[in-house]
Amino acid sequence: MSANDHADFAPIATRIRDNVGRQGFMTHIGAELSELTRGTCTLAVDRRPELLQQHGLFHGGVTAFLVDNATTIAAATSRGQPALTAEYKLNLLSPAVGDRLICRARVIKSGRQVAVVAADVFCVTDGVEKHTATALASIAMLDEKAAARISSPA
Repeated sequence: MSANDHADFAPIATRIRDNVGRQGFMTHIGAELSELTRGTCTLAVDRRPELLQQHGLFHGGVTAFLVDNATTIAAATSRGQPALTAEYKLNLLSPAVGDRLICRARVIKSGRQVAVVAADVFCVTDGVEKHTATALASIAMLDEKAAARISSPA
């Protein structure tokens, strides 16, 4: 990324971080935005009893949430447009047992109306990552007029 690209991306990154800070569910889950670059997003969450299912594994809903949010955020970095998840396909590859769950999303193709974004989820135990899920998402890219029609209490 050139210095000019970084300067162009800085206001986009600030807006995205501000938006993420207003997401109550991110706070409720305890997820953090740990990396943000043009076309990528990494979210992570530490293990807590409330996030586990009955066998002590991260609940699949936590994995799905990370995929949903990380893919949408990654799509929004491309042009700074507001974005909403249209759909995603999630494959759970192995049990998510560990201390931390990390989701890394990357834009495959950013179109004017739809972005295609891939995501991989890893569970970390003693510093070792295990690939636990993979996903492919279609993200609706909104223009400012469409985004303004969505009322938000946030």
